[in-house]
Amino acid sequence: MTKQIEILIVEDDKRISDIHRRFIEKLEGFKVIGSAYTGEEAKDWIISYMPDLILLDVYLPDTLGTDLLTIIQEHSPDTDIIFITAAAESEIVKKAFRGGVADYILKPLTFEKFKESLLSYKMKRDILTGTGKVQEDLIKSLWNNTSSVSNSEDTPPKGIDPITKEKVVNHIKKVNDGITAEALGVEVGVSRSTARRYLEYLASEKLVYAELIYGTVGRPERRYFIHLS
Repeated sequence: MTKQIEILIVEDDKRISDIHRRFIEKLEGFKVIGSAYTGEEAKDWIISYMPDLILLDVYLPDTLGTDLLTIIQEHSPDTDIIFITAAAESEIVKKAFRGGVADYILKPLTFEKFKESLLSYKMKRDILTGTGKVQEDLIKSLWNNTSSVSNSEDTPPKGIDPITKEKVVNHIKKVNDGITAEALGVEVGVSRSTARRYLEYLASEKLVYAELIYGTVGRPERRYFIHLS
């Protein structure tokens, strides 16, 4: 079983902290190990537990979230950080960017923004926990933001995340007898409708093709196969 990503929530507003916790409980692969409401509490958690990921607010009662970046780097360098804050000052944003913050989400927060950020983070983390050489397209996807502005004709449409797309393609390449949307959803960890959306997009890009496979009983299955180059 894959180890769950352990999250520390650093947020001075308990109500918002509880919302973050409830959001996390709706997502697979994550668990909250604790909540800190001040910078001092956060330091104790960081040093003692070295969480995988910190959801970090900027405005804390005793310090700024950006001031914790050096503490994290010193005591828990493998910990990743996502800022969830109302702070939009250029100096704060620059410190976060230069401090290696994985994502920066502005409040007010919606579950969809929260979910998109954490799932994108998880995909990137999965890439980085692999061994051997990393494929060029996956390296590019590590520095790709779905919210970034691009005029490229190759930019996927809304709802198609490049990291998930590459994961789907790589999975289909390993399957010799094709795969259905339902099976892909189970094996990749997405809903059936999401799996079908990616498969149909890949078919439109001529990366996969679909065939109806007739079994001995029941309705025919629509199976997708990788296009051999």
